[in-house]
Formats: sequence, structure tokens, C-alpha cells
Amino acid sequence: MGCIGCSCSTGKDNAKGCRSNGGCATGGCNRHNTYDWITALGIRDAHPFDVVEVSFKNGSRKDFFKNPQYTRATTGDWVIVESASGGFDVGKVSLSGELVRLQMKRKRVRPDARLSTVVRKAHERDIERLDEVRQQEKEVMVKARVIARTLDLNMKVGDVEFQGDGRKCTFYYTADGRVDFRELIRSYAREFKVKIEMRQIGARQESARIGGLGNCGRELCCSTWLAEFKSVNTAAARYQNLAINQTKLSGMCGRLKCCLNYELDTYIDALEDFPDRAERIKTAAGLAILVKTDVFKRLMYYTYAENRGKFFPLHVDQIWEALDMIKQGKMPGSLEDIQAMAPPPEEIEEEEPDFENVENVLELPIEKRKKKKKRKNKNRDRSQSAAAAVEKAAQDDSRHSKQPGNKPGRQPDRRDDGSRRQAGRPEQRPPQHKQGPPPPKDQTRPDHPPAPKPDDRQGPPDDQNNNRDRNPDKRKFKGKGPRK
Repeated sequence: MGCIGCSCSTGKDNAKGCRSNGGCATGGCNRHNTYDWITALGIRDAHPFDVVEVSFKNGSRKDFFKNPQYTRATTGDWVIVESASGGFDVGKVSLSGELVRLQMKRKRVRPDARLSTVVRKAHERDIERLDEVRQQEKEVMVKARVIARTLDLNMKVGDVEFQGDGRKCTFYYTADGRVDFRELIRSYAREFKVKIEMRQIGARQESARIGGLGNCGRELCCSTWLAEFKSVNTAAARYQNLAINQTKLSGMCGRLKCCLNYELDTYIDALEDFPDRAERIKTAAGLAILVKTDVFKRLMYYTYAENRGKFFPLHVDQIWEALDMIKQGKMPGSLEDIQAMAPPPEEIEEEEPDFENVENVLELPIEKRKKKKKRKNKNRDRSQSAAAAVEKAAQDDSRHSKQPGNKPGRQPDRRDDGSRRQAGRPEQRPPQHKQGPPPPKDQTRPDHPPAPKPDDRQGPPDDQNNNRDRNPDKRKFKGKGPRK
């Protein structure tokens, strides 16, 4: 079952009912689903069988009924059937045809047994009446528990089921012992005004009817597919080396989990090779005691009784050999000596491969790998970038000073102090291009301050010329030397 069952539906999900609204197509969230694959494929039976299986209340109860030909009821149809206690009930056909014969054989029902009959197919009014009585069941169960508590009865009402016509109500209860519920039935009849039937069930049958989720995260086995309940005892847990913890080993019903029996036979078969009396082994180094056993790896872990700090994994064959030495009167030196006894190697038959060797037959082309392009280093040296910025700023200042329209009197420069310091030096002419006309000579006047000169950071003109000569991309300029 991969869908959300009626037992664990919260009301907010899509899967409601058993019509595959949110799950598989084999019955949806119905309990104890049976898939009629013959009818689903449209195969007709060569020998028709006139018995059908009908489920009530989402598979909580199933029974076999005679199906006359005039009803034309098949798998998936809602039908009206006769009730053994009188009246009529409404159910859904879960199996029909030859599969019903196999199901009756499985449940040990004789084909010639006396069975009730299917009356007809149910119509909309019958289904609406069934929904009305189903909605009353929860309220009736709460009132029934209150009445049972007022009468001081040691019992628990687990489930309530109304008949399809609403004339009969069945109360399923659990109790540790026998309960005298004669007065309880009278109280129920006065309160609910229907025919009352009391049916005692066990704790596992109660969980199967109510449903729920187990510790494994799946729906309970008893409410989905498990029909027969076998006895489970703590010996099953001991065979599987499980801790005897009542809380972890108990299911939703309060009894031992049924799944403890699923792998029990496998563990019993694997434990046949283990020695029975090997809990303690005497060695020259001291007494060794058994701590735990790995059944499927066939290992037994021992440690010394006086010093339990280290565990020694020993193979089953090594233990048998150590026990044979003790029977012969020889005592093994220590657990390390027993561990050194190598177990006999298991003969492994080499299986011939069922495929053809394609080596040197198929040659795949060699893939040419593309060379990755080297990324340019965007993070350049900061010192080089700073030097280039200073040089560019110095060139801009020199060009600005060479323009004839710029007079030093109108635009005061911050570098006046530096120019005054260099006033005592001989004046130098700027470099002159070969083809261009010579620049106008500056005639200093006493009433005006000297023209601004580039900052000391720019360096002397000779250095500028040298820097320009080093750059092959720029044209060479010739300048005149200082005046004598």
C-alpha cells in the first residue's frame, strides 16, 4: 500500500475512501486489499463461479455471498446483501469469479456451505443511507464508553459498526476476563434504540480494525495484509540477539510485534553451525567470556573476564578448533593464539562469464581535449599603475603651462613656492620640435612674478627627454641647452 489509508487520514489529504483518490489502483486505502486481476484484464471465466467476496466498512469485515446471475454484480460494485441476523447490509464486491474459489480454499470455507445471497446492486439512496449511519458511529462509540464506565465494567469499546439499513449496531470490545454485560445491553438499547450485538476481540484484532502507523513508518501489517496471528514470544528476540526491552519490542496493540517472526527461521538456520556451550573458554592467559555474536558473519566476540578493554573477534571454525583442543586436554595459550588459527578457506567456484570479451575488438576514438585559455591577470602591479598615473599628471601640467593664453597672474598655482625656489637657477627652454616653429621666448619683467614651472616630482627636463627617448612609440624631440 503506497497511499494514505483511512486509518491514518487527517482529513486534509486527497485520499478519502477506497476509490484510489490518492494512491494505487488496486483498491486504494481499503484494508486487506485483494486485486482481481482477471476482471481488470477483462478475461471471462470458462467455468463461472456464483460466489463473490464482499467487504464491509473499508475491508474491516469480509464475507462470501451467493451471486445470482440476474444481479450482474461484478468486482467493484456496491451491492445489497442479506444479513444473517435479519435485515439488509450494504457492501462492495472485492473478488469475483475463479479467484473467489481460491480465497475460500485459503480460508477453509467449503464451496457447498450455506451462504447468504446478494439481493441487488445498491443505488444512490442506499449509499447515502450508509454514509449517514457511518457518520454516527464515532458519537455512538463515545457514549458507549461513558455508559460502560458508569457501570464499572472492566472493558474497552474499541469499534462500532452499524448495519447498512441502520437497524443493528455491533460493538467490538476488549477485556481481560469475562464481562457480564446484560445490564449494559439494556442501557445501550434504551439509549440508541437499535438492535445491539456485543462481540469480544483481542488486542491484535482491535489494532487491525482501527489501524495506524508502526515504528517502521508503514501502516500496520495486521490492518493491511496480515490475516492470521501467530504466537510471538521473547525467544524470537533472543535468537536475533535483540535486547529484551518491552517498550521497543511491543507494537501498537501492546503485545510483542508480529514482525519478530518474519526472520526467525533464517536466524535459526544460521545458528545451527554455532557451538552450544561456548560462553566461556579457558586459556592460559585467563578466562575468556562471550560478549556478542554476529550471526550472519559467523563471528563471536570474546574478551578476558579480568580485563575487558579489548574484544577479540573469532570465527566459528576457530572456536570449534579451540574446543577440540580443550577436549584433548590441551589449553590454548590466549585469545590471540586462537585468532591465529586460520579458518579453512571456502572453495569458491569460478563462474564462467556469459558475455563475450570485446577487448581489441572495439576501439573508441581518442577524445581531443581543448586547451584552456589563460586568463589575463587583471590585478596589475599597483606600483606600476601609480607611477604611470604620476607621469601622466606631470605631462598634463607641462602641456597646460605651455599654452600662451595661460598667464600666471590670473591663475595662481599651488606650486608657486617651488617655482620661487628654482628662480635662482638658469632658465631652461622647453624642447622644440624639428618641423614646428620655435616657441615664443619668455621675457621676464621685474613687476611680474616668474612663470610657474612643473613640480619637483616631475624631475629635471633632461630626465623627461631621456624618458621620452626610451619610449619608441613617441617621436624624438630636440631641445636647446641652458643659456650661458
